[in-house]
Amino acid sequence: MTGNSLGITVKLGAVDFDTAIARTTEALKTEGFGILTEIDVQSTIKQKLGLDVRKYKILGACNPPIAHKALATDPMIGLLLPCNVIVFEDERGEVTVSIANPRKMFELIETAGVEEMVEVVYGKLARAAESLKGSR
Repeated sequence: MTGNSLGITVKLGAVDFDTAIARTTEALKTEGFGILTEIDVQSTIKQKLGLDVRKYKILGACNPPIAHKALATDPMIGLLLPCNVIVFEDERGEVTVSIANPRKMFELIETAGVEEMVEVVYGKLARAAESLKGSR
C-alpha cells in the first residue's frame, strides 16, 4: 500500500476486475462507507468518443454520519464529497485501487473542527485499503 499525495493506493495484481470492484465495495462498507455513484469510464469513453480504453471505474464513497457532520460544519465541504475511489486495470491486466487522500483534499478547507473528521476518515479509508492487500 502506498499513500501518495493524491491517494491511498493498493496494487491488487492480476485479479478479475469485477471481483476487485466487489472487494473494494465490501472493504469500504466494513468501514461505514456506501457507494453513491459508479462511473464506468471505459464505457463512457467508448460511447462518447468511440475509443477503446482500459477498464477504469470511479466509485463515489460516502460515510453518511461523517458527511452529515462535515456538511453541518461547513456546507461548502459538499464540493469535496463523495470520496472518490478509482479502480483500474493497467496494460498488463493488473488492477490498482486508489482512494482519494482526505488529508490532501481537505487542505483546501479552513473551517475549524474539520481536522479531526479528516483524520477519522483517513483512518477508515486507510484500513479499507489495507484490507484489500489480503484479497489479492
